[in-house]
Amino acid sequence: MLTYVIRRILILIPMLLIISFLVYWGLELTPGDAVSHLINPEAAGRMSAEQLNDLRESYGLNKSFIERYGIWLINVLQGNFGHSLAGGVPIADIFLDRLPATLELSFVALFFSTVMGSILGTISALKRGSAVDSGLTVVGMLGVSIPELFFGLVALLIFALELGWLPVGGRLLPSYTSYWDHVPNIVLPALVLSLMMTAGVMRYSRSSMLDALSREFITTARSKGLPEWRINLLHGFRVALTPVVVLIGFRLPVLIGGTVIIEQVFQWPGIGNEFISSVRGADYPLVMMIALFSVFAVLLASLIIDVLTALIDPRVRLS
Repeated sequence: MLTYVIRRILILIPMLLIISFLVYWGLELTPGDAVSHLINPEAAGRMSAEQLNDLRESYGLNKSFIERYGIWLINVLQGNFGHSLAGGVPIADIFLDRLPATLELSFVALFFSTVMGSILGTISALKRGSAVDSGLTVVGMLGVSIPELFFGLVALLIFALELGWLPVGGRLLPSYTSYWDHVPNIVLPALVLSLMMTAGVMRYSRSSMLDALSREFITTARSKGLPEWRINLLHGFRVALTPVVVLIGFRLPVLIGGTVIIEQVFQWPGIGNEFISSVRGADYPLVMMIALFSVFAVLLASLIIDVLTALIDPRVRLS
């Protein structure tokens, strides 16, 4: 297994290089540049062409595409992520400030959706064909079909504006003195995000559990007179867990880059909000680093999933 892990890590390097080049090239094809977004049209009209060129030169935008990509790549390999063009803030500081909020929201939503989705999916499989199964299937279909934006706005309207039980948005306030003070702030965004994920995990775990219960080893276990709860939990659920782990593993990196809507609705100061702002402002260095981080998270999750799958299911062999 160690040889497999080392080989996969070495494969990550050229993959990251290729993807970073494609992302950088895609940004190059977008209309305008950072200077056109940093200054308003009135100020640009009063500036001469020489002044605009000097401004672009100060940001290194006058160099060719290959030169700029090479400079950016060398700096990243040296641990220098550069500065945001919009505010001049080091990108590393932006990550340190924004990433914890996104990770916190993602992990809380992932935990609750995994627990609830696995439990409800297993119950639905064990009660196959019953009213409980039909009800959970309908709920799962609704959860997958309804957009996050709708869920978020409805939850905000009911629980924050109408009932006043929870804060409207934000994460931290100056009056907060401990971690637990901001727990009410995370309830609504994590609840909405986990509801969407719970529906998917529930449907996936139901299908996986039904497939596991139809295997021959389940029939053999029943013929030995083992208790039904032992057959379902220790034999069926363990096998059914393998594809669910794959789904959950790929959900985390997707969550990190996919919480944009929830962060905007609830004004959660995470990396998703920062990504939207950087795209709107053509802040290419920041866009590149956020995109590269998301790609790295997906590739790393793929490696971790393979290892966990082999540990859970002894039939899987890594080579």
